[in-house]
Amino acid sequence: MQAKIYKPAKTAMQSGRSKYNKWILKISDSKNQTKDTMMGWNGGSNTTSQIQLQFKTKEDAINYAKSNNLDYEVLETSERKVISKSYADNFK
Repeated sequence: MQAKIYKPAKTAMQSGRSKYNKWILKISDSKNQTKDTMMGWNGGSNTTSQIQLQFKTKEDAINYAKSNNLDYEVLETSERKVISKSYADNFK
């Protein structure tokens, strides 16, 4: 099984970033998915693709993947650069 380790990005509709400081380990197993003929939805009997674990640090997620013999891929994210400006700077 393949696992992805990443830090989720903030959505454009939200200004807060408090929920996005955790690392996610998501197991992807797409080979056992079947397509429902009536509705067209993807489904299957294997529920491991629904598992999404949260960790405080990237190293904790990597250690979990190593201890459970999971092949993992770390997706690095770029940090947001905050430029603090004052309102008075608009009139300089």
